[in-house]
Amino acid sequence: MHIFYTPDINTDFYTLSEEESKHCVKVLRMNVGENVLLIDGKGKHYTSEIIDNHPKRCSVKVTDVVEKQNRKGYNFQIAIAPTKNNVRFETFLEKITEIGVDEIIPFVSRFSERKSIKPERLEKVIIAATKQSKAFFKPKFHNLTRFTELINTDFKGEKYIAHCYDADTKKYIKEVYESGKDVLILIGPEGDFSKEEIQRAVTKGFVEISLSDARLRTETAGIVAGVIIDFMN
Repeated sequence: MHIFYTPDINTDFYTLSEEESKHCVKVLRMNVGENVLLIDGKGKHYTSEIIDNHPKRCSVKVTDVVEKQNRKGYNFQIAIAPTKNNVRFETFLEKITEIGVDEIIPFVSRFSERKSIKPERLEKVIIAATKQSKAFFKPKFHNLTRFTELINTDFKGEKYIAHCYDADTKKYIKEVYESGKDVLILIGPEGDFSKEEIQRAVTKGFVEISLSDARLRTETAGIVAGVIIDFMN
């Protein structure tokens, strides 16, 4: 069944956006009477029947609703420095959405190679991944922030900063994270965090961690972090 993103659906009858209508009617060539699945990214899936296949305002009738009450038993946020290569960052967004994350926070730090992003384009990548994976919840994508603001944000769960420096205080994430706990993980840019940034994060309650024995690219580190948290829960 083809899937469409409908964040504002709240009635038994719904008209798809012009973009989704065009995709449904012009690209997929769907007709009246065929079924589609609508997802709102907020916990509900709507099985629906096409009642008007207008290419700019395709209308459907909801025939069944499946609701998932809670995302999961914990809140998982990942803060990451966008990569210089857009494709690699979009790959990260796609995969971390499929794995399952609650919030994604892009940030700029001292050695960041990319200091601006196109949020509208990146939001589309996340929506596409949400649809592809048939997820009940779409991750929240935050505005680009600065490292200083990020570490000063109030977060009640476990807080980790992943880096590549050798340090006696650094532990593998599996050694310190307790399943079921809310968690925020910081993933630095290609040039890593500066030692000063790491120390500042530690003074704000972040724990230094390693994700692997190997030196990982930024986007790979983010995906690995997501897999580990998902597996441990």
